[in-house]
Amino acid sequence: AARAAPRLPAVDAPHVVSPGRPPRRMHDRRSRARWTIRAVSHDIPLPAPPPPALPTVDSFLGRFQRQFAALTEVEAIALSGSRARASAPADPASDVDLYVFTRSDIPMATRQRIVAQLGGAATAQLDQRFWGLSDQWIDPASGLHIDVNYFDAGWMQDSVVRVVEAHQASLGYTTCFWRTIQQSRVLFDRASWLAELKARCLVAYPDALRRNIIAHNQPVLRSIYTSYAAQIAKAVTRGDRVSVNHRIAALLASYFDCLFAANGVLHPGEKRLVEFALANCRWLPPRMADDIEALLHAAAADEKTLAARIRALLDGLDVALALSPVTTADATS
Repeated sequence: AARAAPRLPAVDAPHVVSPGRPPRRMHDRRSRARWTIRAVSHDIPLPAPPPPALPTVDSFLGRFQRQFAALTEVEAIALSGSRARASAPADPASDVDLYVFTRSDIPMATRQRIVAQLGGAATAQLDQRFWGLSDQWIDPASGLHIDVNYFDAGWMQDSVVRVVEAHQASLGYTTCFWRTIQQSRVLFDRASWLAELKARCLVAYPDALRRNIIAHNQPVLRSIYTSYAAQIAKAVTRGDRVSVNHRIAALLASYFDCLFAANGVLHPGEKRLVEFALANCRWLPPRMADDIEALLHAAAADEKTLAARIRALLDGLDVALALSPVTTADATS
């Protein structure tokens, strides 16, 4: 009689045993260590390989530094803006703000060649001169927005020293360049010029400068005949909304210059001033954020209340200045 076929063990899925000598028993631990059983399936696709990593910002900065450091016109290079901060990570979408400090002009053709050697540009706007010389482009490999600003090294040093050491005030934004140099990240420094300038910026906020900023900016808010408040009132009377907007911007510039000076805080520039003041100033107007919001709303939609909104805003500033130990009797509005 024919012999019956041997019974195979039941399995849940087709299986393949790796080649080699069969194990004594499938459940033998030593055998399982040397043998593998894998399910065979033709329905489950393999995952796609991960995309190649984009070039990092530091990689780009290294190549940028090497290209510009080779130019005899260049004295120093610094990374600025949010990407230079050590205290908090920058938004991944933030621009890469670079300062190139020069002793003489870099020809346009040289700058174009460097952009090409850095990988070219998806789009570019080079040789812009609206707010000083700058080159801007989109790096095609990373998608980064590169913003390169060129400054004469001597001009920058004079601009910083006249504030930090000579205590000269401006109408608004007095200490912005001081803060920029102080917080910048040095990428190249041919003769330690930038390191020395940064060292001169690492000083306490001089009381004389604080008083000078307040004395220079507070009277133009509402005390003198040609104050911003007076100019805004006249613009409202003649229905000149463009002038209203222009003078409110100037009023707020001097307002924040006074506030930051009273607190001994360096001016951060144009962005997020309310949030920055709330986070960094000890002596604040009682309703600063609400008063600014109400002022801007009145300028746009309710000019009849604009004078009262300006008065409330500046009354609050007077409260903050009165709390500051550096406020003098002749610096009141």
